[in-house]
Amino acid sequence: MLIGNALFARDEARFKQESLSLGKEWDKTFKKDSAVTHKKVTFHNRYGITLAADLYLPKNLAKDSKLPAIAISGPFGAVKEQSSGLYAQTLAKNGFIALAFDPSYTGESSGTPRYVASPDINTEDFSAAVDFLSVYPNVDANKIGIVGICGFGGFAINAAANDPRIKATLASTMYDMSRVNANGYFDKENSKQARNKKRKELAEQRIKDYKAGSYTLAGGVVDPLPSDAPEFVKDYYAYYKTNRGYHKRSLNSNSGWNLTASLPFLNMPILTYSDEIETAVLLIHGEKAHSRYFSEDAFKKLQGSNKELFIVKNASHTDLYDQVDIIPFAKITEFFKQYLG
Repeated sequence: MLIGNALFARDEARFKQESLSLGKEWDKTFKKDSAVTHKKVTFHNRYGITLAADLYLPKNLAKDSKLPAIAISGPFGAVKEQSSGLYAQTLAKNGFIALAFDPSYTGESSGTPRYVASPDINTEDFSAAVDFLSVYPNVDANKIGIVGICGFGGFAINAAANDPRIKATLASTMYDMSRVNANGYFDKENSKQARNKKRKELAEQRIKDYKAGSYTLAGGVVDPLPSDAPEFVKDYYAYYKTNRGYHKRSLNSNSGWNLTASLPFLNMPILTYSDEIETAVLLIHGEKAHSRYFSEDAFKKLQGSNKELFIVKNASHTDLYDQVDIIPFAKITEFFKQYLG
């Protein structure tokens, strides 16, 4: 009986990866580079969610070669066909194996209900990508890094603090999602009263959603754009709502996250242990970005000579999404070659 129970428990623990229906067309917001090989792949995280990804490899990769690899995700509310895919393709062209993935509950990845964000699960998504890359035939498992863009920059730093397999981390145009949800933009809502007001509103929304049997969406980037919108909102509109960056599966381009998706960030700070990261971290941010303070303050907490903050002159927040003449890819490539080489 004990043997039977042990076998049953072992069988129950086996993970059966969900079969996803992935698009076959090139539906990216950037042009395909003939110097790079691209393929669709899936992998799973420890919550049983199957993640969809685009794997980019240097052209004519030798069968027995072992290269450093990088997993990439973000921005928050975007999909792999947007900014993260551009970063991945560029890094593959520069000699890395690069994996751009859709986070749990979004894009082509699985997970229900849809359009949920989680400080825990979105951090786990990076470690799950490291799992996949660690066993990929052409990857040197001792040379794996990650890139997080916008809100996923914060998750990337959080993953680096918790996963020593990650040897180098880039956070590009970073948002600290815990801080912005708990304190508001520019910390203008940083009070117990303001947070309790949000908690009350979100608690009431939970009841509404439960009664309705569905989750109310918050809406993506505002459309139509108000004439008095802040400059950074205009920047988001110019990326997500125009041909420049629009994608049919992008939350920001369409109906957004569930209204209650921000709830866990109110009291789950993701950068608590960032000062314990021993591996290399590079923060890059635009000089003119409204979000610059997130990277500057995150950098102050990092410890060690292998940490760097790099400010891109005259760049806005969204310039670092897709403007290849502004994104410092030479700097990024040098960083990863130094710490994954």
